[in-house]
Amino acid sequence: MPDRPGALGAVASAVGLVGCDIKAIEIVESRDGHGIDDFMLEIPTGVLPDTVVSACQEITGVEVLWISRHYDGGTLQSDLETLEQMTRDPEHAAEVLVDSAPAVFHCQWSVLVEREADAAVTYATPMAPDLDADVLGRVGDLTKAGSAEMSAGWVPAWSDTALAWAPIGTDRAILVGRTGGPVWLPSEIARLRHLSALAD
Repeated sequence: MPDRPGALGAVASAVGLVGCDIKAIEIVESRDGHGIDDFMLEIPTGVLPDTVVSACQEITGVEVLWISRHYDGGTLQSDLETLEQMTRDPEHAAEVLVDSAPAVFHCQWSVLVEREADAAVTYATPMAPDLDADVLGRVGDLTKAGSAEMSAGWVPAWSDTALAWAPIGTDRAILVGRTGGPVWLPSEIARLRHLSALAD
């Protein structure tokens, strides 16, 4: 949406007019005169997601980039909340980050990878795919933060997936995935890299 006063309010009003309740809003990125915001909505029975998209896109300069379901009972979780949890349990900070990543980065799954000659997943969230050394070897260079778009079938029976990752210390990495997208923004990868550095 345009990065100007009133734009956020106009979107909030449009969402409210079609009967949706805004549960949370998070500013994801601001650049080049535009902002990317993440809205968590409660959509009432009988209201189609397309109705919400249409209402938003009637506002000049507003574009809906992505809409997806959030897991039941899920809430937005901040980087600071995750950092506080990591600080409370420093011995398991990497595992805390993996558990928190789906809520923090609005993705479906996350895994902790041992970066050895035969890379292996040592910890994972429940929705993560089975990733063997061969698949992990095709993902990208896990020694530095990055992202990739994987085509359908990258893991048997899995659809297109947007991946992002960042190293944790000298021998591990966190890998996160969004089934079907959207692609990872540079600001999101920077946040993941920052939290990963603190999880070592």
